[in-house]
Amino acid sequence: MNLAEGVQVISFAILAALVIIAALGVVLLENIVYSAFLLGGVFISISGIYILLNADFVAAAQVLIYVGAVNVLILFAIMLVNKKQDYSNLPGRWLKRSATALVCGGLFALLATMVLITPWSLETNAPGLIENTVVEIGKHFFSDFLLPFELASVLLLMAMVGAIVLARRDFIPDTLPTEDGVVTSLQLPERLSELESRQLSSSKSPNS
Repeated sequence: MNLAEGVQVISFAILAALVIIAALGVVLLENIVYSAFLLGGVFISISGIYILLNADFVAAAQVLIYVGAVNVLILFAIMLVNKKQDYSNLPGRWLKRSATALVCGGLFALLATMVLITPWSLETNAPGLIENTVVEIGKHFFSDFLLPFELASVLLLMAMVGAIVLARRDFIPDTLPTEDGVVTSLQLPERLSELESRQLSSSKSPNS
């Protein structure tokens, strides 16, 4: 895709601003559902940057895999867990926030340094535009980058298993008293959380 230089600059500025604003919303909003939707916006904006770089296959993979699979899987995990609990402030919370801000600032400084020291000017003998990017990426995936490609597959599998574990609800068997003893029912009602069980016991107490 050949665009005018001014159009490319304006498009990149808009997409970069969308990425930064959506990423800030992901980490700053307290509602995790809104954060998950904004994460999808980050992925879509990054795919737009890939299109500006003429990386059509990477842009399509970004939308199909990250937006259509990973982000949807995160949303399903959030909706299936659906635990509404009041979290109390942990001791030393300011120290953990300071450490997190320090680590994020260090990563930002590292990435900014890499951007500044990287020679972005194109050489006169730079290779031409690749017509079929799918074939070239396939060659590199199964030759030069075979090990990182397989490791990324394992990481995605671990993320999927982790999402399933988080979405799994805790169940306890329902015991039914009979003349012969206690029989376990085949129905498995959902286990109450600690906060809900406390509220239920306090409501049933005679003092309440």
